[in-house]
Amino acid sequence: MVKIMLKGKAKILVPNKRGKTGLIYIPADIVKDSSFPFKPNEEVTVKIEGEKLVIEKRRKEEKD
Repeated sequence: MVKIMLKGKAKILVPNKRGKTGLIYIPADIVKDSSFPFKPNEEVTVKIEGEKLVIEKRRKEEKD
């Protein structure tokens, strides 16, 4: 059986025009799905690949 990947509308928020930090809003139905790979407050690696934003679990060697 093939699991269907959830897809939802997300939003990138920048608190103010001079802000140096952005937030990515991920809808609750995606975060609550059993296949969502992250835990609350888990540090992740974010990178840009072409026109995609990739969010991955941090590897042990990347952690402080």
